[in-house]
Amino acid sequence: MTHKIILDTDPGIDDAMAIFFAFQSPDIEVLGLTTVYGNVPVTMAAQNALSLCELANMDIPVCKGVAMPWVGPESTYAHFVHGDDGFGNINHPAPKGQLDPRSSAEFIVEMARKYPGEITLVAVGPLGNLALALRLEPELPKLLKAVNLMGGAAFVPGNVTPVAEANIWNDAYAAEIVFAADWKLNMFGLDVTYDLPFPPNFTQVLAEKNPTLGGFVERSSEFYTDFYSEGKETRQCFFHDAFPIAYIVDPSLFELTEGNVRVSTDSLNKGQTIFAPYGSTASPDWTNAASINVATKVDHPRLTQMFIDTYAL
Repeated sequence: MTHKIILDTDPGIDDAMAIFFAFQSPDIEVLGLTTVYGNVPVTMAAQNALSLCELANMDIPVCKGVAMPWVGPESTYAHFVHGDDGFGNINHPAPKGQLDPRSSAEFIVEMARKYPGEITLVAVGPLGNLALALRLEPELPKLLKAVNLMGGAAFVPGNVTPVAEANIWNDAYAAEIVFAADWKLNMFGLDVTYDLPFPPNFTQVLAEKNPTLGGFVERSSEFYTDFYSEGKETRQCFFHDAFPIAYIVDPSLFELTEGNVRVSTDSLNKGQTIFAPYGSTASPDWTNAASINVATKVDHPRLTQMFIDTYAL
């Protein structure tokens, strides 16, 4: 059985690794890529997504989505992590294909109506497209199978502020809308993605297994690894965005904790995902909040081997 997904993304180096992983997996059918600003501006994100599809010989829709946070000024982006081109400054050629005319939110709603109950929306960037899709179709939570997102930090510090992870911080008001919606939401945040640093030879192995796709990941990751290795004794990098896709293929890789969540939008704690496991509080301010599942543990060896084996297919 294959699992239908829409991948909402802001490519981005770890996005590229995740997208190729989804493309290669026989258990995953990617219906389309919807793009959003985040690691890079949205126009660059959309063009990068086209490039990744062309490199993988995947003929699927690529849509351009929201370019700004729900509230506040334009993002400053993460070029210091992903390079000026989002691909680690490797001068990858521009894509030849064309974007789908639908916006990201329109595509999400259209596909959800077409395949009710079948699609898992995998969001690995800021959540503006999902928030807008909810405005276009208030019944969207009933139409999607689940939402798996890379973002947030439940029991660990943030990576942008002491309390906030980048994707949620980038559009906290959109995240507040998305987390409050009545759908099955599985959060794969820094609790698990920062728990598994990948050594440099990991990308070398991907390149050996798949010279085209793995080779791209290896080349683009040099810049990315430099960022994550600064001040460290050994070189390392993190491939955050593939985690919510891996869960679809094999849920047994992860341990999830159920509870209630709220997203902070005040200026000091913007983007904080405040999580209360079931039974930890009797306060109605929390027990009446939306329920989500938070990934808190991951099987390091098995997940690493899954990525390698899937790239080899």
